[in-house]
Amino acid sequence: MYYVPDGTDQCGYYECKECGNRFLDLRIAPTIVCPYCGEQPDMEIGPDEEMPKINESAKLVQMIRGAEEVEKMDTLLSLAVTGGDYSWI
Repeated sequence: MYYVPDGTDQCGYYECKECGNRFLDLRIAPTIVCPYCGEQPDMEIGPDEEMPKINESAKLVQMIRGAEEVEKMDTLLSLAVTGGDYSWI
């Protein structure tokens, strides 16, 4: 599959409020860092640096359960990204 590994039973369907991308992720949380526009902060800071702020801009829209539903949603979202090109399958 495109977003999650084959045989995934449940995942989260997210939409980023910053860039507008929609994607699936194995993590299920109310908000997560967007893999497209967000950056995981580098927590190794020096004595004169401020603690980095984590911008969790991707909001959970729906929790997808069941291997068939996850596969269907993954296929639909991947077709939007690939422009209907089935060659990656």
